[in-house]
Amino acid sequence: MKRRDWSGSIGRLTLALVLFAVATPAEAQTPPPPQPTCDGAEYRQFDFWLGEWDVTVRGRPAGTSVITSAEKGCMIHEQWTSAGGGTGQSMNFYDRTDGKWHQVWVASNGSVLRFTGQLENGSLAYASTAKRPDGTTMLHRLVFTPNDDGTVRQHWTSSTDGGKTWSDAFDGLYRKRAGGAGAAR
Repeated sequence: MKRRDWSGSIGRLTLALVLFAVATPAEAQTPPPPQPTCDGAEYRQFDFWLGEWDVTVRGRPAGTSVITSAEKGCMIHEQWTSAGGGTGQSMNFYDRTDGKWHQVWVASNGSVLRFTGQLENGSLAYASTAKRPDGTTMLHRLVFTPNDDGTVRQHWTSSTDGGKTWSDAFDGLYRKRAGGAGAAR
């Protein structure tokens, strides 16, 4: 049986790999650019809402809300429990592609709302247009305002006449709970 000499083949393979590496364009050898992050100031505009809150309407208990930072600071997550036992959650995020804030709200009764907004005079102001089950259009405005005393006002108004008149849907005052969780990302 004839023995094959592999030393020549290995040498040719090594030379081919060296020539390939030298011939590869420099940009193919550089590392990819870093991935975008959510560390910019625009992503911190709604951080005033982070925390554990007792919520009242006209001084009466309305519920509790736990607001946390998620996805490495790219999202603010709300978990709401009303005084009557209903629940809901929202995901709030700044979208760098359109330069706006977005909220998706889902309640335990199956209702879903989608808002788009931006920071206006220190408040985060959202707006939404939604269809009611009867087919009519409803406009929503949702404004979150940080107060000097550390509370946050959430004022939600709605219109069924194209914005000619507005009525309060919710006017809640968020007060941080004693010993509540912080705003860690």
